[in-house]
Amino acid sequence: MPRRRVTGWDLSVLVAANAVAVVGLWWRQGGIREVHDVAGLLTSLGRVTGLLGALLALVELLLLARIPVLEAFGLERVGTWHRINGTLCLSLLVAHTVLITAGYALTDDVSVTREAGDLLTGYSGVLLATIALGLLVAVVITSVVLVRRRLSYRAWHAVHVGAYVAIALAFSHQLATGHEFVRQPLARAYWWALYAATVAALVGFRVVLPVARSLRHRLRIERVVPEAPGVVSLEIVGVGLDRLRVLSGQSLHWRFLARGHWWETHPFSLSAAPDGRRLRITVKELGDYTARLASLQPGTRVIVEGPSGGLTNAARRRARVALIAGGVGIAPIRALLEDTPGEPGTIAVIYRAASEDDVLFRDELDELSRRRGAELHYVLGERRGEEVLSAEHLQALVPDIASRDVYVCGPRSMTDATRASLRRAGVPSRHIISEGFAW
Repeated sequence: MPRRRVTGWDLSVLVAANAVAVVGLWWRQGGIREVHDVAGLLTSLGRVTGLLGALLALVELLLLARIPVLEAFGLERVGTWHRINGTLCLSLLVAHTVLITAGYALTDDVSVTREAGDLLTGYSGVLLATIALGLLVAVVITSVVLVRRRLSYRAWHAVHVGAYVAIALAFSHQLATGHEFVRQPLARAYWWALYAATVAALVGFRVVLPVARSLRHRLRIERVVPEAPGVVSLEIVGVGLDRLRVLSGQSLHWRFLARGHWWETHPFSLSAAPDGRRLRITVKELGDYTARLASLQPGTRVIVEGPSGGLTNAARRRARVALIAGGVGIAPIRALLEDTPGEPGTIAVIYRAASEDDVLFRDELDELSRRRGAELHYVLGERRGEEVLSAEHLQALVPDIASRDVYVCGPRSMTDATRASLRRAGVPSRHIISEGFAW
């Protein structure tokens, strides 16, 4: 009997179950019973929003922990969950701050500013929790696309480390002043367990497992190959690479142990099917970090996290398939073409690039297409997204596209527009597997 896959619904139920448990703590400690006036209502609502916000903060960390069951959903989908959860988390924590302050101010019959001052100076952990809230606000602001584009990766990364600091700072405040935890050993044990499990996941999957895996496989760069202006391929070799369990179409988070690189990890997809002997990634120059990759030397040691992504043959439901790539998104699509199962005539590839000079792996794609009996279409032009890959254009290139599984990889704007075109062309959403990058 095939093993059942974990779904987004399963994860939602798990989060919802913990949310119910958290609300139960609030209810048990008089969440409703102690509401007698407006001040009591505001204070009670402040307590429950604070608890739920703290729970979602832990969910936010778990979404960053590289947990295999989450990584299988792909960077695009997990990133979407991360943004939605982060926004809701911050909203709840801001509401907690405002509601508690207003409720206490009404109870003490003082101004909100006076009450805020009293809370900061007279209650254990409130000052640290306020600093934590400020750090979380900074994280959310720097995650906005328009702001993020103006920041260097180092600055953005430094701000986001603040999320870990913020959640650690808030923990003591929750146990010291949280009405639900005072003289409540079971509630405190549950809260400690949530934090302990989160820390264990972060340390285990972000530190221990990658280091142990990389030492065991002795990963190192064997070759650095220029593919085109601003595009370079890195070939990584090691021992027992077949045990990494990485599939064509997936990405790994790479850390290169060289000066100027070792402290950063970035996700890059495989551009060739893993064969147990080597892994190849292909990277386009899009900033300072990617520009420096061409200077890496053979022999450089490598640490990897992952693999991640659902752009794999495991998602196949139909016998016929179409593979659509935009720009350097051809990397995972080329890997999929290499080992996607199918008889001659069942695979079609559409590769959109700005110009002939921007086409990567031309010789490899032509050879693979001949060997696999696949249709190969190059779509060239400066126009972007839906203007080029319209529903009509897709149907002209692959007339039976509505009866195929369709894989799409490329810049986020391109994948979003292509998904919309595919839906208009009659392809059901469940038969579209996409991975978009924020380029």
